[in-house]
Amino acid sequence: MTKVQKGDVVKLRYTGKIKETGEIFDTTDEEVAKEAGIYKEEGVYGPVPIAVGAGHVIKGLDEALEGLEVGKEYEIELPPEKGFGPRDPKLIKTFTLGQFRRQGIMPFPGMPVEIETESGRKLRGRVLTVSGGRVRVDFNHPYAGKHLVYKVEVVEKIEDPIEKVRALVELRIPRLNTEKIIIEVGEKDVTVDFTPVLEEIDKNTLILGEILLESDLKFIGYEEVKFKPTVEELLKPPGAEEKKPEEEAGGETEAEKAPEQEGEAAEESTEEKSEENAEAGESGEETKAEETVEKPVEEKPEESTESESSEEKSEEASSE
Repeated sequence: MTKVQKGDVVKLRYTGKIKETGEIFDTTDEEVAKEAGIYKEEGVYGPVPIAVGAGHVIKGLDEALEGLEVGKEYEIELPPEKGFGPRDPKLIKTFTLGQFRRQGIMPFPGMPVEIETESGRKLRGRVLTVSGGRVRVDFNHPYAGKHLVYKVEVVEKIEDPIEKVRALVELRIPRLNTEKIIIEVGEKDVTVDFTPVLEEIDKNTLILGEILLESDLKFIGYEEVKFKPTVEELLKPPGAEEKKPEEEAGGETEAEKAPEQEGEAAEESTEEKSEENAEAGESGEETKAEETVEKPVEEKPEESTESESSEEKSEEASSE
């Protein structure tokens, strides 16, 4: 006998209805949805994967799953406090008919409306009455104050770590071929590589999916969660990571080439000087020779004068 505990990843089949009216408002069964008139073409039907206690289903149902046996069907009744909450009279607002007409809207009872507050928050409500130039709108959830009844079955409790991660990916990014993604799990770390399916998924959908998945995976016990590509990489504008042609080809950048170019320029300068010296040829040598000859000629008279002076002094000394 396998029982469900908080933190377990399970696949769940359920149908929810309003106790007071018998209206079915949510189901994982496609045929039931069609019969109840709530079928959606874009909807995903069949057992839904969830992490128990993570808030993937309505609060009361989430709490009631703990302790249930896998494979057994249950009927669970939830009071308003554990469902869509009690009705709040403060959420019933009155507007003038002119406020709607100025926006080209002709309100009528039961009409869904959306109003933006001064803070930019959008509120969805339903028109209750239109009378005497006044329009009353209820911003409570349509099922607020109602008792809910769920028929529920835990179809499967997933034990394999990789399949747990795959199930949560399926929850957050429906219709994705999860068999293509690469999942690596450690004791406290997990890496999910979406690279093989990047062509199959909208970038914004993947960004939101990764943000939600990180929270889910940490809830079931992983301390370090990595994605490929990361949210930061997905948010970068196109072309931000493009490299220069030289770098892509493995060539040298301009900065790397500069020292070599300077060296080449120095060698060319040396060669040019050598050539200039060579072109000078004999004229250069003649100039040097002339300079060598001229210097002694200029210095000799001075040396001669000193020598003659010394000899004269010597003769004077000897005569004395």
